[in-house]
Formats: sequence, C-alpha cells, structure tokens
Amino acid sequence: MANEIIYNPHVSVDCVVFGFDGEKLKVLLIERTIAENNELFNDKKLPGSIILADEDLDKAASRVLTELTGLKNIYLSQFRSFGGPDRTKNPRDILWLENTMQLKIGRIVTVAYVALIKIDRKIQFKSEIAQANWYDLNDVATMNLAFDHAEIINKGMQHIRHNLDIEPYLLFELLPRKFTITQLQSLYDTVHQTRSDVRNFRKKVSQWPHVVALDELEEGVAHRAARLYKYKK
Repeated sequence: MANEIIYNPHVSVDCVVFGFDGEKLKVLLIERTIAENNELFNDKKLPGSIILADEDLDKAASRVLTELTGLKNIYLSQFRSFGGPDRTKNPRDILWLENTMQLKIGRIVTVAYVALIKIDRKIQFKSEIAQANWYDLNDVATMNLAFDHAEIINKGMQHIRHNLDIEPYLLFELLPRKFTITQLQSLYDTVHQTRSDVRNFRKKVSQWPHVVALDELEEGVAHRAARLYKYKK
C-alpha cells in the first residue's frame, strides 16, 4: 500500500439522451471546441457534469437535462458506472475538465443515465464554446468522442433495448404526441435491430390497449396521408 498512488476521485454523471426523428434514432451530443497550442480542436461529448456538493446522483442528472432542455418531465434511468483508469488517458479531456470546473482532477468516475425525449422539443443549451446537436446513432462509431463516451452510448443502447422488452410503453417517450403506425414500427425495428412484417406488426399494435386511433390524418405529406394514433396512459 505504501508504494501505491491513491487518488481521491471525482464523481460525475453523463446522460445518453435518445430521440427519434420519425426515421432514425438520434443521440444528443455536445460539440465542444478546445484551444490547444494556438489551434482549435473539435470533438463531441455526452451532456454531463461533476456532481455538486449538495446533490445526489439522480438530482445531478436531472439538473444536466433541465439545463440542456428546460424540461423536467423526462424519462431518466441510471444504468451503469464507468471508472476504469484508462478513461482519463487522454490529457486533453482532463485539461478541458480542469479548466471548465476549476478543479484538479486525478481520477473521475461517472455514473451514466439514459434519457428519452421527443425530438421536437427545443434544446436550450447555451455556451460560447460548445453547442448541442442531434446525431444519427449509427454515426457514433466513426466520431471523435471524449473520454469513453462511445462505450457509454453503446451500453446505454443495450440498456434501453432491454428495458423496452420489459416496458414497451417507453417507445412512446420517443414518438411525437400523435404518430403513425409506420413511425411506431420504424422506431420498434430500429431499437430491436429487426425488420417486422407490416401486417403482423399492425396486429401486434391492435392488441396494445393504450394505442388509440384518432379521427385525424397526417398533414403536409407527399404520400397518401396515414391515420394518426396517440398513446393514452
């Protein structure tokens, strides 16, 4: 023990925020700009924060989402912690965090959450050196992400896929308030990485008592307007 280096680690929360645009699953990322050696370096990261002295983990995650979206009624689920020593191997990440938080960081453990929001809700994140944008989930593998955020996103997707098998109503946290069966099927297939038969899927949906058909059709579409539905809790 005498020869070991002991760190007093900081604890943070990171939020994997998923949205659905009607065709593709999206993830909300912060695009940050870092000044380094008189040059500007750009990469992306998950929304997150070191927890404050007077808040627990859930409150910290809720604070991050409220600051990001202005919303408070967001589905939020803690799914895993990440604390390996190699997650801070990039000195750029640590330097950025130290400059942002005005703290000396030796080691940082993060607790990860999944959040589901309707993508048409306005993002109110404001920063002079960063901006929040939606990105296709399939593009994450080729992005330059901070820390181990690519792994966190991947584990977050596994978590929500598992939860949807148990609580399928979570799909409706991602859909607009009024949606078509085609949108519902597209989201279902995207999450489960499958391709459902249209007829069988409609039969499945007809057995979901909380999916209610409306006397309304899509508007402003080039194709034949489809019937709209809503989820009634």
